[in-house]
Amino acid sequence: MTRHRPLPDVPLRPVDALMARIDGGAGSAEPIATPSGFPSVDRMLGGGFRADDLVVLGGDVGSGKSALALGMAIRAARAGVPTLYLSGEMSESRLLERALALEGRRSIDELRVGDLGDAARSAVGAAALGLRNLPLLLRPLLGADFGEIDAALDVVPRRRLVVIDSLQLVAPPHPATRADDRVALAARALKGLALAHGTTVLAVAQLPGLDRARPDPRPTLDDLGARGAVKQHADVVLLLYREEMYRPGQGVEGATELLVAKQRNGPTGFVDLYFYPRWLRFEDLLDPEP
Repeated sequence: MTRHRPLPDVPLRPVDALMARIDGGAGSAEPIATPSGFPSVDRMLGGGFRADDLVVLGGDVGSGKSALALGMAIRAARAGVPTLYLSGEMSESRLLERALALEGRRSIDELRVGDLGDAARSAVGAAALGLRNLPLLLRPLLGADFGEIDAALDVVPRRRLVVIDSLQLVAPPHPATRADDRVALAARALKGLALAHGTTVLAVAQLPGLDRARPDPRPTLDDLGARGAVKQHADVVLLLYREEMYRPGQGVEGATELLVAKQRNGPTGFVDLYFYPRWLRFEDLLDPEP
């Protein structure tokens, strides 16, 4: 009897691996998308954020872009997504303070002075317990070297979502004199980092090109500056617009448009959010959390 050698395990070709993942759907081992935690946003993005993508979240000063990014990080972690949040503006204790205010629906001033009634203290305690058990790391971003971000990703378990606040505070991988060049290099490096680690990188960004006095102050892709490099390297661009900031008394207080200004593999458009500045918290207007 002729004996046949067992065939060696042959790795799936990329197209076969993709089809296997699609056929597996929600039960597949490798998730197709990472939820932002805002159902309307996830529907617009075809399920959420994709691995290997650079997502840029831009907004005017005071629009709440850092608060929205932190809210997305917390909600993604609550869905079981290992998440890393790097802030160039706040220490870990300040980030936790913001997270408690957001989740406990209390102002930071109330937390700092301890001015909490029984119900408020119970809500904050429940928020603290929930945050303690999340796969969420909050770390400062020193900005001295781009390698610190790469090193921060070498954690176990690996992070599926990395939030960076902000793009302008990321040290470029190579020296550059002009601010536009530094931001362009940082954006390209973050896209490469997303590809190398198979993760989603969500970078908060300022809008140096925004003109508040123009007839329609809604932010655009060109407002990201850096001579177009940011909008070129980003796979998805989300832009915050709160009319009350530009036309006091005309817009509904707290009403927010999150513009999907670019989506490399999907439609553009906008979703409606609502901002509670006292708690630094955004809610999906069509599908809010209870």
